[in-house]
Amino acid sequence: MSTTPSTSLPLAPSMRLDESMVTTAFELPGYRIVRNHGVVRGIVVRSRSVFGTIGAGLQTLVGGNITLFTELCERTRHDAFTLMMQHAAEHGANAIIAARYDANELMQGVTEVLAYGTAVTVERM
Repeated sequence: MSTTPSTSLPLAPSMRLDESMVTTAFELPGYRIVRNHGVVRGIVVRSRSVFGTIGAGLQTLVGGNITLFTELCERTRHDAFTLMMQHAAEHGANAIIAARYDANELMQGVTEVLAYGTAVTVERM
Protein backbone atom coordinates (compact mmCIF):
# COMPACT_ATOMS: atom_id res chain seq x y z
CA MET A 1 0.00 0.00 0.00
CA SER A 2 1.10 3.57 -0.65
CA THR A 3 -0.10 6.88 0.76
CA THR A 4 -1.08 10.16 -0.83
CA PRO A 5 1.51 12.92 -0.45
CA SER A 6 -0.81 15.28 1.43
CA THR A 7 -2.45 12.82 3.75
CA SER A 8 -1.73 9.57 5.50
CA LEU A 9 -4.69 7.86 3.87
CA PRO A 10 -3.60 4.41 2.68
CA LEU A 11 -4.40 3.56 -0.90
CA ALA A 12 -4.96 -0.08 -1.74
CA PRO A 13 -3.48 -1.11 -5.12
CA SER A 14 -7.02 -1.37 -6.53
CA MET A 15 -7.67 2.22 -5.39
CA ARG A 16 -5.10 3.76 -7.74
CA LEU A 17 -5.89 5.63 -10.90
CA ASP A 18 -3.16 6.33 -13.48
CA GLU A 19 -2.58 10.07 -14.04
CA SER A 20 -2.46 9.44 -17.79
CA MET A 21 -6.13 8.47 -17.60
CA VAL A 22 -7.16 11.97 -16.48
CA THR A 23 -7.97 14.54 -19.14
CA THR A 24 -9.60 17.92 -19.55
CA ALA A 25 -11.19 16.62 -22.75
CA PHE A 26 -14.57 14.87 -22.89
CA GLU A 27 -13.10 11.63 -24.22
CA LEU A 28 -9.89 9.61 -24.13
CA PRO A 29 -8.52 8.78 -27.59
CA GLY A 30 -8.37 5.02 -28.13
CA TYR A 31 -10.92 4.33 -25.39
CA ARG A 32 -14.68 4.24 -25.18
CA ILE A 33 -16.67 5.16 -22.11
CA VAL A 34 -18.68 2.22 -20.82
CA ARG A 35 -19.88 3.67 -17.53
CA ASN A 36 -20.31 7.12 -15.98
CA HIS A 37 -19.75 7.21 -12.22
CA GLY A 38 -20.60 10.89 -11.82
CA VAL A 39 -18.71 13.92 -10.55
CA VAL A 40 -15.69 13.38 -8.31
CA ARG A 41 -13.66 15.99 -6.48
CA GLY A 42 -10.66 16.67 -4.33
CA ILE A 43 -10.79 19.67 -2.00
CA VAL A 44 -7.84 21.18 -0.15
CA VAL A 45 -8.02 24.26 2.08
CA ARG A 46 -4.69 25.93 2.83
CA SER A 47 -3.47 29.02 4.60
CA ARG A 48 -0.16 30.79 4.33
CA SER A 49 2.11 30.64 7.33
CA VAL A 50 3.32 33.86 8.93
CA PHE A 51 6.89 33.04 7.88
CA GLY A 52 5.82 32.20 4.34
CA THR A 53 3.90 35.46 4.08
CA ILE A 54 6.89 37.46 5.34
CA GLY A 55 9.25 35.63 2.96
CA ALA A 56 6.91 36.18 0.01
CA GLY A 57 6.55 39.82 1.00
CA LEU A 58 10.31 40.19 0.83
CA GLN A 59 10.34 38.53 -2.60
CA THR A 60 7.82 41.11 -3.87
CA LEU A 61 10.36 43.84 -3.15
CA VAL A 62 12.69 42.32 -5.75
CA GLY A 63 9.92 41.53 -8.24
CA GLY A 64 9.48 38.54 -10.49
CA ASN A 65 8.13 35.11 -9.62
CA ILE A 66 7.14 34.75 -5.96
CA THR A 67 8.51 31.23 -5.56
CA LEU A 68 7.13 30.65 -2.05
CA PHE A 69 3.59 31.20 -3.33
CA THR A 70 4.26 29.27 -6.54
CA GLU A 71 5.41 26.24 -4.54
CA LEU A 72 2.40 26.50 -2.20
CA CYS A 73 -0.02 26.70 -5.15
CA GLU A 74 1.63 23.81 -7.00
CA ARG A 75 1.60 21.59 -3.90
CA THR A 76 -2.04 22.47 -3.16
CA ARG A 77 -3.18 21.72 -6.72
CA HIS A 78 -1.26 18.43 -6.70
CA ASP A 79 -2.90 17.40 -3.42
CA ALA A 80 -6.39 18.29 -4.72
CA PHE A 81 -5.69 16.35 -7.94
CA THR A 82 -4.52 13.31 -5.94
CA LEU A 83 -7.66 13.40 -3.78
CA MET A 84 -9.85 13.64 -6.91
CA MET A 85 -8.15 10.55 -8.37
CA GLN A 86 -8.63 8.71 -5.08
CA HIS A 87 -12.33 9.65 -5.04
CA ALA A 88 -12.71 8.32 -8.60
CA ALA A 89 -10.97 5.05 -7.73
CA GLU A 90 -13.22 4.61 -4.69
CA HIS A 91 -16.19 4.78 -7.08
CA GLY A 92 -14.68 2.07 -9.30
CA ALA A 93 -13.62 4.38 -12.13
CA ASN A 94 -10.43 3.91 -14.15
CA ALA A 95 -10.44 7.37 -15.80
CA ILE A 96 -11.57 10.96 -15.30
CA ILE A 97 -12.77 13.20 -18.12
CA ALA A 98 -13.55 16.94 -18.12
CA ALA A 99 -11.09 17.56 -15.25
CA ARG A 100 -10.97 21.14 -13.98
CA TYR A 101 -9.59 23.24 -11.11
CA ASP A 102 -11.28 26.02 -9.18
CA ALA A 103 -10.03 28.17 -6.31
CA ASN A 104 -11.79 30.46 -3.87
CA GLU A 105 -10.54 32.64 -1.07
CA LEU A 106 -12.55 31.67 2.01
CA MET A 107 -11.05 34.43 4.14
CA GLN A 108 -7.90 36.51 3.96
CA GLY A 109 -4.97 34.12 3.60
CA VAL A 110 -7.15 30.97 3.43
CA THR A 111 -7.81 29.45 0.02
CA GLU A 112 -9.82 26.43 -1.12
CA VAL A 113 -8.59 24.56 -4.20
CA LEU A 114 -11.00 22.17 -5.86
CA ALA A 115 -10.09 19.62 -8.51
CA TYR A 116 -13.15 18.03 -10.11
CA GLY A 117 -14.18 15.97 -13.10
CA THR A 118 -16.38 13.13 -14.29
CA ALA A 119 -15.32 9.65 -13.18
CA VAL A 120 -15.78 7.03 -15.88
CA THR A 121 -14.91 3.46 -16.70
CA VAL A 122 -13.28 3.13 -20.12
CA GLU A 123 -12.28 0.20 -22.33
CA ARG A 124 -9.75 0.12 -25.16
CA MET A 125 -11.36 0.24 -28.58
